[in-house]
Amino acid sequence: MMREIFLLFLLFYSLIESSASKNTIKDHLQRGSSLSVDDSSDVIRSPDNTYTCGIYGFQSNAYWFAIWFTNSKERTVVWTANRNTPVNGRGSKLTFRRNGAMVLTDVDGMVVWETNTTSTDVNRAVLLNTGNLVLKNQKGQILWQSFDYPTDTLLPSQTLTKRKSLISALRKGSFEPGYFVLSYNSINVLILTYDSPEISSVYWPSPDPGFNVWSYGRTLYNSSRIAAFDDFGVFRSSDRWQFNASDMGFGIRRRLTMDYDGNLRIYSLNDSTGLWSISWQAIAQPCNVLGICGRNGICDNGVLQSECSCPPNHQQTNPTDVSQGCKPTFNTTCSNSTKFGFLEMPNTDYYGFDLNLIDAFSPTSFDACKDMCLRNCRCIAFNYRLTGEGFCFIKNALFNGFRSPNFPGSIYLKVPIGMETRESVSVLTSSNATCVSPSMYETSETKGGGFFIERMPS
Repeated sequence: MMREIFLLFLLFYSLIESSASKNTIKDHLQRGSSLSVDDSSDVIRSPDNTYTCGIYGFQSNAYWFAIWFTNSKERTVVWTANRNTPVNGRGSKLTFRRNGAMVLTDVDGMVVWETNTTSTDVNRAVLLNTGNLVLKNQKGQILWQSFDYPTDTLLPSQTLTKRKSLISALRKGSFEPGYFVLSYNSINVLILTYDSPEISSVYWPSPDPGFNVWSYGRTLYNSSRIAAFDDFGVFRSSDRWQFNASDMGFGIRRRLTMDYDGNLRIYSLNDSTGLWSISWQAIAQPCNVLGICGRNGICDNGVLQSECSCPPNHQQTNPTDVSQGCKPTFNTTCSNSTKFGFLEMPNTDYYGFDLNLIDAFSPTSFDACKDMCLRNCRCIAFNYRLTGEGFCFIKNALFNGFRSPNFPGSIYLKVPIGMETRESVSVLTSSNATCVSPSMYETSETKGGGFFIERMPS
């Protein structure tokens, strides 16, 4: 008998504990209330439990005010307020002040982020079933919403306009803004751009700045510049661009994310496992993403896996981050006292940054091409192709490198005398990354072209 009483007591106690923990989960915030970093269960949930909003941490002592999918296995984040400035793991909190402002403060009380909604009309904060965090007045009118400030993800029913963009994370597992951007350009077309401190270049729908908008099914006549992703899995843009999730239909939780690797993807959630699957992506071959391997890096489609690599006599700029590219281990200063030769890298090219683009398609001998690069201090390499006739492209920067056995040319790196041996596969310095054979560089429409803005150091 005593055993049964003891078991009933344990069951009753566990129910009380469970109820107490659930009491910190809110369906809204009133003015004067807060969410604390010290209590991981102190969160707001959407009515249907799809989304959770609170102070989110996955690194030691680094936390963000964020919205995430409640039932995804890794608590996938879809929005962050303080993307650049994480707060401390102790003492930080999100406060809905009595003046109507929602404010995130660090442990020392410093304001890290706020909504700038100082109005007594603001009555409550609510997380909707759409994943939109809103501040409402007593009449239910929305005075502020997270959907107006997207980070890297667009949710169903959320719009993308000319004043908004999706910006990738810098790397996997990071919230810090990266270099890949989905946005409308000045002629009303939705594009993907690689926008780093060093260069800025469009790479999709085409890396060619003079690409024919109409040939990609787009139109310029859409000054509204608005796009939307719906619950059925369809994305529609005012420039007539449309794409669909492969599992189109209602009842599936999805997100459209500008990924850290420069690809734009729709993900669909498996409710039973909490795992995501790709149901659409903009770029089938990741080597077509400009800048994926950084300055001097080469995207190579290997037999077993694809990888980024560094040319001979180069090393990774950041040993832990291959996307930051490679740096030469030799002096690249051009002077009368330095003698240069060339190191050949077969079936390899770097797209864009051609100093002689106007004359590049005039037949040129190999020796003339080599001399052209030697005489120009800005030239750091040249590409020579034999496709019936010889074509020369001299380069002043090396971005967007790729290697393909089908590419009919070689890149020749300008190096100090003594380093000018022919490269073999065995001398590559490589690191794992996702990229594949770059077919876009092998078409006649894009051969040798491309316009890029290189940012000069300040």
